[in-house]
Amino acid sequence: MELSGGAVLHQARRDQVVDSCRMYSASSRKRRVLTPGDLKHLVVDEDHELIYCYVPKVACTNWKRVMMVLTGRGKYSDPMDIPSNEAHVPSNLKTLNQYSIAEINHRLKHYLKFLFVREPFERLVSAYRNKFTLKYNSSFHKRFGTRIVRRYRKNATHDALVNGDDVKFKEFAEYLVDPATLRDGPLNEHWQTVYQLCHPCHIHYDLVGKYETLEEDANYVLRLVGVGDSLHFPSYAKSTRTTDAMTAQFFSNISSQQQIQLYQLYKLDFLMFNYSTPSYLRLD
Repeated sequence: MELSGGAVLHQARRDQVVDSCRMYSASSRKRRVLTPGDLKHLVVDEDHELIYCYVPKVACTNWKRVMMVLTGRGKYSDPMDIPSNEAHVPSNLKTLNQYSIAEINHRLKHYLKFLFVREPFERLVSAYRNKFTLKYNSSFHKRFGTRIVRRYRKNATHDALVNGDDVKFKEFAEYLVDPATLRDGPLNEHWQTVYQLCHPCHIHYDLVGKYETLEEDANYVLRLVGVGDSLHFPSYAKSTRTTDAMTAQFFSNISSQQQIQLYQLYKLDFLMFNYSTPSYLRLD
């Protein structure tokens, strides 16, 4: 019986995406066709006919490890034996943009396609905490931090302008909702919307997994692919992980105007994946 319960749940999640896409396309003039460049996040496993769209800050390191086990033809057996930095080396996994148009279409039509999502603001705060508050992420501090400090901090110190390593959440929020940011090109993948990373209105995902039920949903995928006995998704016990309470705390530090603008930015992700508007938002 267990599977049919899962099947009903996953059907409801698929319907939610389809309904949101229909509403969105009715209200928007934007018609676009996918190009291979849009498919960089879709990891392909030919042996199990599987496509995984990875969304940073939604267990994507562990999923990439699992995909390396699945595509490794026996090279790895335990995902946790793979160092995390190894999981993010692009050449270790094949992505859909590396195929010809005919091969892309064949795989989109016949392979099992899935992605994992998370409450959008929790994911955003997780990205902020990971990229701007940890000392070891100096490449992000240099690439984004310095720009954010230069644009949004009055009387910034010389150190802050050079290092960009003390960006406040308020400044990060200001950067995200600034029209100039969107003119600079697509958002970085760590805070880009799932809608833009995985194109759920153009690609019909068979399964939408949720971070809130990560292990359960992940093992459901692995059972469907027929590897459920030999491969289990790594158990999560991260004490530092971003929670709803933490997210509310960060959001209390920004203006209601910024809250509304951020909600607008991530609105499709909220709607498509059935996340309710957070109770802490001041949308007056």
